[in-house]
Amino acid sequence: MSEDKEAQEDELLALASIYDEEEFHQAESAQGGEIQLCLELPPDFKVVVKGEKQTEYHVCFLPPLVLNFELPADYPSTAFPVFTLSSKWMTRAQMSSLCRRLDELCQENRGCVVLFTWIQFLKEEALGFLGLQSPLEVIKAGSKAGGERRKTDPAATALTQCGSPCETAEEKQREAKKEKSQPQFSLSSQTDPRAVLVMDPRADLLPQLLDFDEEQRQKAFDGKVFGCGICFVEKLGSHCLCFKECQHVYCKACMTEYFQIQIRDGNVQCLNCPEPKCTSIATPPQVKQLVDEELFARYDRLLLQSSLDLMADVVYCPRMSCATAVMVEPDSTMGICSACQYAFCTLCKLGYHGLSHCKIPAEELRNLRDEYLSATAVGKKFMEQRFGKRDQERHGAAAP
Repeated sequence: MSEDKEAQEDELLALASIYDEEEFHQAESAQGGEIQLCLELPPDFKVVVKGEKQTEYHVCFLPPLVLNFELPADYPSTAFPVFTLSSKWMTRAQMSSLCRRLDELCQENRGCVVLFTWIQFLKEEALGFLGLQSPLEVIKAGSKAGGERRKTDPAATALTQCGSPCETAEEKQREAKKEKSQPQFSLSSQTDPRAVLVMDPRADLLPQLLDFDEEQRQKAFDGKVFGCGICFVEKLGSHCLCFKECQHVYCKACMTEYFQIQIRDGNVQCLNCPEPKCTSIATPPQVKQLVDEELFARYDRLLLQSSLDLMADVVYCPRMSCATAVMVEPDSTMGICSACQYAFCTLCKLGYHGLSHCKIPAEELRNLRDEYLSATAVGKKFMEQRFGKRDQERHGAAAP
């Protein structure tokens, strides 16, 4: 085995031992592979959406840069790796600058393996090298700003590249292999053919950035150990539940039992964090993760009903066999059930009686005077609308 071949084998073996299969994949038919590199972001890093309205999102992870490489037979003694660099969120100009910097690192380390040097630079220094700081600006798809940028900025992001879809990574790799493996780009504004955009310019990038960030945060959480404040047992994050608002963590076993009791008792609005005085509420996806389908269906139904109860324009059909939610027009006292077609008065819940005032049952008459006298101005107006002021005076309910 030649010295070059041995150096290549050692370098690839080291990569495989350091990185898992999601980060490094070695090619089967050639001396090469693919490395996915998540850049190290500073604390409190933000993404800003530029459109009609500016919105900021805190992110801890951005989709990785993808380095595809192939090692020539005379690497590292004479030649350098042939590579492409791709991204979903960087501009082609930014990636071209990174490609040229990788060429410089090859020159600085001529005769030595360089993949680890490349990886360290891309992960730890790429943001500073490009001058990228928080907040990172993203142009919303279809926005006016995006249209203007397409006309004026030849290095627009993958989200705002002009018209035609991006070339595929395979096409760019084939093009790059035609070039010599020696560095050939100076630090200029020209676009490097090894810089690949993998995002359809017509797609909306923001949801993909946020989804990736959420997925990576969950992976990081799953690998940590937390102590449950209920059972006092330490467990991996994959066996724990973290409340979104307060970030308090409890084990899933304890929270499952807690949720089951509350849902069976009908307290679906009380699935809050057990921490004293904490008001954080479990999200429906978190509840669904911990309880069975039947119990979640009950939770979902009761949650919807409690939400409807808080809406001023929603009442329920008074027929006990129906009880369907009914939308009511503002300032209207008539409800028509969409399920059973029953027309009823929304005030007294009896059959609709048009402009006639609601009938007052005899057992309620004695209580109306005290209720009317103690009511606010709005309350008195409601009672007069429902029962009629003259009827109240006749029955001695209204104030003298």
